[in-house]
Amino acid sequence: MMDSIGRRLEQYTIKRPKEVLIVTAQIAGEQDQIAIFKGFSSSLMRPTSFDPDVAVLPAQAKIISIDRVAAPYNPQSPRYLHQGLSLETMEKLLENAGV
Repeated sequence: MMDSIGRRLEQYTIKRPKEVLIVTAQIAGEQDQIAIFKGFSSSLMRPTSFDPDVAVLPAQAKIISIDRVAAPYNPQSPRYLHQGLSLETMEKLLENAGV
């Protein structure tokens, strides 16, 4: 069984600790932004569960875009490496990272 996209994105940030991923997604009919850094995910728009087994980015989420940002992330002045990546483009980066 393959890992979910959320889990793969978390694994990517473990392998790339100088990057933060900002994922814009549609979850249960509502838009959300999720920051992923060093293997952890957190919603930027709503409360995040304390339970690490509760997926912040569920498998049924529709990913709209992914931004790669240099760490540390500063929301007032983000240092973008790439903006607006599609899931297909990010999939290639995940494969190159071995996740």
